[in-house]
Amino acid sequence: MTADFVYWLFTGMGWLAGLVFLLLGVMFVRDLTQTHSSVRRNFPLVGRMRYFLEGQGEFFRQYFFAHDRQELPFNRATRSWVYRKAKGLPGTIGFGSTNDLREPGSIIFVNSPYAILESDLHCAPALVIGPQCCHPFVVQHIVNISGMSFGALSSRAVEALSIGAAEAGVWLNTGEGGLSPYHLKGGCSLIFQIGTAKFGVRDAQGQLDEVRLRELAELPQVRAFELKLSQGAKPGKGGILPGSKVTAEIVAIRGIPEGEDAISPNRHQEISNPDELLDVIERVRRITGKPVGMKTVIGSEIYPQQLVAAILRRGAVSAPDFITLDGGEGGSGAAPQALADHVGLSLSESLPLLVDVLYQAGSAGADSDHRLGQAGDLRPGRLGALCRCRFCRQCAGVSILTGLHPVAAVSSE
Repeated sequence: MTADFVYWLFTGMGWLAGLVFLLLGVMFVRDLTQTHSSVRRNFPLVGRMRYFLEGQGEFFRQYFFAHDRQELPFNRATRSWVYRKAKGLPGTIGFGSTNDLREPGSIIFVNSPYAILESDLHCAPALVIGPQCCHPFVVQHIVNISGMSFGALSSRAVEALSIGAAEAGVWLNTGEGGLSPYHLKGGCSLIFQIGTAKFGVRDAQGQLDEVRLRELAELPQVRAFELKLSQGAKPGKGGILPGSKVTAEIVAIRGIPEGEDAISPNRHQEISNPDELLDVIERVRRITGKPVGMKTVIGSEIYPQQLVAAILRRGAVSAPDFITLDGGEGGSGAAPQALADHVGLSLSESLPLLVDVLYQAGSAGADSDHRLGQAGDLRPGRLGALCRCRFCRQCAGVSILTGLHPVAAVSSE
């Protein structure tokens, strides 16, 4: 019995070793004959370890080598705090902060020796957007949820954002992918974003469909419209939804062919200067009767100055009802690394710049009560700029509010 067991054990191990060597031989031949990787061709088998170690390096750095305050855009200390709060656990820490307050650029809020009692606190005053419109939009909260399109996000993610926004009493931006039933699920206030491809409000030629636009404006949950010129992750480049994600449901919502890549133009065809932008804003406002704003990324003070000059020439009534400023750092949107890294000013630079231009315009005779919003995440470096902003919109940092991590939401049901 023992001899038979040993025999079969060694026989099995021999077959297993043979299969392993056969597999290694096949991999060796494939490495020698393939033409897309010079490393594997010059170093068969061994060269495969490079790609394996590169793939694992991210996790080794994250869990073993990176300091709690090193990673971007959110370090381990911040992520751990978000995870604890999302699970209903205490967010307190002991033995002091690990944040280096001596580092240049650190944000420090000046505290008062006589703190305000909770009984004396007041809610943030409501902000009326588009007071001259037939249906003004009253904003009750400072922090809201920015645009992440259905199609890029799953139905469950959009539905969760809608329900969370309704419970928090904040508004949700639809993103440029159109209005889906999941945006309406929670009953929250919505800002419909009109991107360069005009998904959801386009005709067969890709132009603005006034009938469809008017139908959306009749929905009580749609409180305002936003004309998207560019976004922080990829200024000057339109979004792409792969054809594999363009299902029949997406087709019905966006008005595009099924199974084909949905590629947005890099700008609105009918907008090439500030006057044409103001014309389109006025057109959408006239059709919908609701506030119309714009979203953009800026690279210098020249563009805001040109826009303000056009508004001063045409009159304050021609101005957008609000301006959403996105930063060159990008948010949850996928983008080429060159654009994400090197195009567009960061919010910490562009937001004060835009505010200064608007206030200077106010002293020159334009409406000085500007409705200015920040699109993006609440990273520490942006808090100083946010103090000059009327409301903030969360996209990449939405997990701070809801506990929903946008990276997981993009690909997971």
